[in-house]
Amino acid sequence: MTPNPPKLLEQVRSLIRTMHYSIRTEQAHVDWTRRFILFHGKRHPAEMGKQELEAFLTHLAVDRHFAASTQAQAKAALLFLYQKVLRLEVDWLTDVVTAKQPQHLPTVLTTDEVRSLLAHLEGNAWLIASLLYGSGLRVLEGCRLRVLDLDLNMRQLIVRNGKGAKDRITMVPDALIEPLRAHLELVRLQHQRDREQGGGEVYLPFALDRKYATAAREWKWQYVFPASRISRDPRSDAMRRHHVEEQAVQASIEANIDKKVTPHTLRHSFATRLLMNGYDIRTVQELLGHKYVRTTMIYTHVLNRGGRGVISPLDH
Repeated sequence: MTPNPPKLLEQVRSLIRTMHYSIRTEQAHVDWTRRFILFHGKRHPAEMGKQELEAFLTHLAVDRHFAASTQAQAKAALLFLYQKVLRLEVDWLTDVVTAKQPQHLPTVLTTDEVRSLLAHLEGNAWLIASLLYGSGLRVLEGCRLRVLDLDLNMRQLIVRNGKGAKDRITMVPDALIEPLRAHLELVRLQHQRDREQGGGEVYLPFALDRKYATAAREWKWQYVFPASRISRDPRSDAMRRHHVEEQAVQASIEANIDKKVTPHTLRHSFATRLLMNGYDIRTVQELLGHKYVRTTMIYTHVLNRGGRGVISPLDH
């Protein structure tokens, strides 16, 4: 007897995990696929086409008032569904029009504002926020740091599997060397207690736990900023100590300054400060992990100087 093929949403989950996408990407793709199917009365996507997709995206914009970035996320998820999961030739899909995303200049904090913000933080929130500003990390990159990613003797850290599935190296500020050493000692003691109680395992990417049977309990693979409690892994059901949630860091930062600030604002401020100090834009691009230099160029507009530092003739 031939077994029934897996349901469509399970096919989406399975392929995403095979391709080593993050759990957030998995959740988003599955959610948009489910919404699309329910919007059209549970019809199978293989029976639908450009008209149905445009109707769905229009519904998101007109009826639900979703931002252009959200529409783009939905379109990307459905593009994955048709091309990767269903393996259908859908040339029309790339022609589906979504709202144009507005280009906003990033918010940048002054040195005094950064000092004031950090003065109101403590513990993990202070240390992560300091790394966002001092090393140019994204908030999730900071939360996901592992012990082996830090090289405090060389004053550098490795961001592994960052945006675009790329690794990069950036600096560790001298001011954070001793605080990080003290923090790691506390984390090490917590890890020892977890191991003594039969735990101490951490999630490993790319099935490394099958390749290296004991690696998940080794100190070097532990998160630099572990969660305060052990939780269940939604994919494997294993009980592990995950990394601290970025929402907790974000809430701490947003609560302590009057400007419209997110953790990413500290990364914007890092890039702007380097350019103000005369560092080459290609160096800043590399530290930020931008694929294209034009992405980094936005910070020259924040400086209000242009790419070549033009000075008005009136100022001479």
